[in-house]
Amino acid sequence: MHTTSVTLLARLRQTGDGDAWARFVRTYSPLLYGWARRMALAHDDAVDLVQDVFAVLVQQIPRFDYDGQQRFRGWLWTITRRRWADRKRKASLPIDPGRDPSELPAASADIGLEEAEFRAHLIRHVVPTLRGNFHETTWRSFWKHVVDGRPVTEVAAEEGVTVAAVYKAKLRVTAHLQKELADLMTDSPGDLL
Repeated sequence: MHTTSVTLLARLRQTGDGDAWARFVRTYSPLLYGWARRMALAHDDAVDLVQDVFAVLVQQIPRFDYDGQQRFRGWLWTITRRRWADRKRKASLPIDPGRDPSELPAASADIGLEEAEFRAHLIRHVVPTLRGNFHETTWRSFWKHVVDGRPVTEVAAEEGVTVAAVYKAKLRVTAHLQKELADLMTDSPGDLL
């Protein structure tokens, strides 16, 4: 899918749902920052641009009309690019001298790299936030077998559970990840790990 979580968008529309906004910011900050850096902004300017984008999103998300045919990240890209252009017009931001400052980055630049970075971010920062939804042994069995790639028999012996329990942990956690993160991925959510 090419969208963000429909349920997360619905929660963002509710006023005062700080947890939803925290998850949204945690999920999308690295992506927005990466785009800002590719626009040749210095670190501090990139951070400022990300904050500007979130300020726009706070106003726009309640009015955002979700269309399953459109990419949510495409909409984010458009907002980011427009904020960058606005900032560039208002002030002289440090732009890489080797780059033509009138040139806006192409929307399709480095899509593969962007997807890989976003996927790595999800695994490092978002997936672990779901750990509290599972019994600790279930989570550790899943993580050791699926993420660390360790043999199921080794994980079962280490965790003191059956091989079937490790497979069950894998299925339970993977199903939950698909439910929570499927719409964050452009490919199959099973390809996340």
